[in-house]
Amino acid sequence: MAKPIRILLQTTIPTTEDDWSIFRFSMLQDYLASMKDEAGNSLFEVTGRDYAANAQDNDPVLSALDKSDFDQLWLFALDVGNGLTPKDIAGINAFRQRGGGILTTRDHQDMGCSMCGLVDIGDVHYFNTKNPDPDESRRYRDDPHTTYISWPNYHSGANGDYQKIIIVEPVHELLKNPNSPTGVIEFFPAHPHEGGVGVTPGDPNARVIALGKSLITNRDFNLVVAIERYQDAQGNMLGRAVANSSFHHLVDYNWDIEKGCPTFVDEAPGDGMKKEPRALEDIQTYVQNTALWLANLN
Repeated sequence: MAKPIRILLQTTIPTTEDDWSIFRFSMLQDYLASMKDEAGNSLFEVTGRDYAANAQDNDPVLSALDKSDFDQLWLFALDVGNGLTPKDIAGINAFRQRGGGILTTRDHQDMGCSMCGLVDIGDVHYFNTKNPDPDESRRYRDDPHTTYISWPNYHSGANGDYQKIIIVEPVHELLKNPNSPTGVIEFFPAHPHEGGVGVTPGDPNARVIALGKSLITNRDFNLVVAIERYQDAQGNMLGRAVANSSFHHLVDYNWDIEKGCPTFVDEAPGDGMKKEPRALEDIQTYVQNTALWLANLN
């Protein structure tokens, strides 16, 4: 029997009860762990953990990730600049250089900006004070309701609701859904203030594969970037990578608002995900596609 693919679900914040700690991604972890191959064997072995600094202030797992037996890193960058140390960044980069697959996600403004040192990944995530969107017309508030949050903060809907995504042709493997009436994923969980992602024009290895649409300004914004395997100048074959505009696409609260959220979340939730079962099926299909694609199985 083939060994299961080992996935690390990792936040960039220490365990905190009243925050978006890893226990709030339990539905994602359980779903990945439930996936079986045709023989009934587990496809994935999933480990979830929060950031835990050692005596040198580095995370002992991330800073030596290339020496671990993990195959994939799903990184939820929830800090505002102080999440990853240079040694953590080096460990993650070395992991990808040895072929490890990485999903990264963040949220509004500067949340997750400690990722800026990651090869390729740091280039496709746009923040407020680091690596801002090269399109200066996008450096303004999209969501006007939560006034203490600045750009990028695209309003795709309330937590607990879904958004109808726009697929960029040609349809990427991550967005196919044979069980959907259209053959593709149509829905993602919504969020009042998503972050920004994008691709430098002419980049042969990365492309935007899905867009969202702001309910405030009606403006399209980039939702997902996919980065293909390629050989770097040193001869390393880098693993695939994915960048999502918001971790709220994958957190329990946005799949099922009854799972609860930290007390600092003050926007009123919706119930669209509960009313439209295809929305949860779609994001779970995206999760499955992503895990298989990062493992070069899709």
